[in-house]
Amino acid sequence: MARPTTIKEALQRWSQDNEGADPTQAKDIELQFQWPPIEKMDGTLSSLVECEKLSLSSNMIDKIIGVSGMKHLRILSLARNYIKSLNGIESLGETLEELWVSYNLIDKLKGVESLKRLKVLYIGNNSIREWGEFNKLQSVATLEDLLFAGNPLVENIDEAAYVREVQKRLPSLKKLDGENMLTDDE
Repeated sequence: MARPTTIKEALQRWSQDNEGADPTQAKDIELQFQWPPIEKMDGTLSSLVECEKLSLSSNMIDKIIGVSGMKHLRILSLARNYIKSLNGIESLGETLEELWVSYNLIDKLKGVESLKRLKVLYIGNNSIREWGEFNKLQSVATLEDLLFAGNPLVENIDEAAYVREVQKRLPSLKKLDGENMLTDDE
């Protein structure tokens, strides 16, 4: 197979595709579906100081690294990769509002507690098996929209029981798996 695409090469392609735009000044950078795929995030990403939305979906990335310099990042899309954990996400704790990591291999939620502004978490179709891991989401007081379907935790539970358990654990959640949550005052 061909050598994987590096972040630097992907950014050069992005610049060419965007009429020579400087990626360090761009607010929205899409590096999904690279061929050959990107396998590693790296420190080159920290040069994207103005970036508010970064998409690296549909590559072959296995770790979240190199994002510490991204001081304005609000939306990070890493869906359809090979990510096993949220380690490395902590440096985005003060800015990240949306994290899209569905269709990965995530089984632990360590690191999610650092995301103080997170409103949207799409983490469906991963490998989360235990309520103990799910409970780590309780430390994210700002969470409003959660996509969690497709994790082993919810495979063998009645849908109504699952919704009740989520409501009990995350009472301020407004949306679960694309459906609006009913609150006590409705």
